[in-house]
Amino acid sequence: MAFNSLADFFAMGGYGFYVWLAYGISFLGLLVLIINTLTTRKKILEAVNQRIAREERIKKAQNMEGTL
Repeated sequence: MAFNSLADFFAMGGYGFYVWLAYGISFLGLLVLIINTLTTRKKILEAVNQRIAREERIKKAQNMEGTL
């Protein structure tokens, strides 16, 4: 085993602060990317559904005009 204790593992030979900071920043970046992707996807799907509903209302209105 490379480390004698759990404290040695977290200290990483004196470079623990930099190592864990790098892991933390990477994890934070991935988390922000995931959240941004999910919110953007939700907005796009809402816009598509609104457009479909609008087109259906237009078709319905045009059909009503044709029957008059």
